[in-house]
Order: sequence, then structure tokens, then C-alpha cells
Amino acid sequence: MSTVSGTKQLFTVAEVAAMMRVSKMTVYRMVQSGTIDSIRFGRSYRVPQSAVRNYLSAMNPGSDYTV
Repeated sequence: MSTVSGTKQLFTVAEVAAMMRVSKMTVYRMVQSGTIDSIRFGRSYRVPQSAVRNYLSAMNPGSDYTV
């Protein structure tokens, strides 16, 4: 977990799944297919805050998401 001035910059797959209200497996599939950017640390993945925001914006153009 990385924070800059109190804002979380990297999320776990579980945190992204909870934010998007989907299963962890759905997020893993998105990561594996390249639908959402991620960073691999050993055996786990972290998803940058900007990747979550970009994905949500692409799915709903014109919407402004605060992540």
C-alpha cells in the first residue's frame, strides 16, 4: 500500500473488487487480459488508482469517478 498525502495509490485485487462490486476472479481476469493495468509484486498484483479511474471512465464516458 502506497500513500501520498493520505491518498492510496495502489489497490489490492480484493480492494478493487470491493470498489467495483465484482468478484476477485473478475478483477484477476481483467488483469490477465490487460483490460486494467496492474503491477505484479511476487505472486500478487496491485492496481494503480489511475488504472481503476481510467477503466471506470472508459466504461461510462462523461462520468467523473472519485477513487
